[in-house]
Amino acid sequence: MEQRQRYLQESFSAVSIQPFTKEMGEMAARIDGDSRKEGKVIAFADLQIGVTALWFGYEIMSDNLRHFSMIPGLVVKRL
Repeated sequence: MEQRQRYLQESFSAVSIQPFTKEMGEMAARIDGDSRKEGKVIAFADLQIGVTALWFGYEIMSDNLRHFSMIPGLVVKRL
């Protein structure tokens, strides 16, 4: 348990935590609506992560290129 707690503390100190705002929600809704019109569905969690990254100008590194690559303007690199 102590080792897990230490791992979490180290992880959280290395990662910048960002809020998910109303404006980001609106952006996510637009992207989701446009994607669904094209018959594409982005998993909600991936959409939230991708929009947050896009909002703050971050890139995403992931093995899940399928969902993240559907978010316009998001830079996605294979992990």
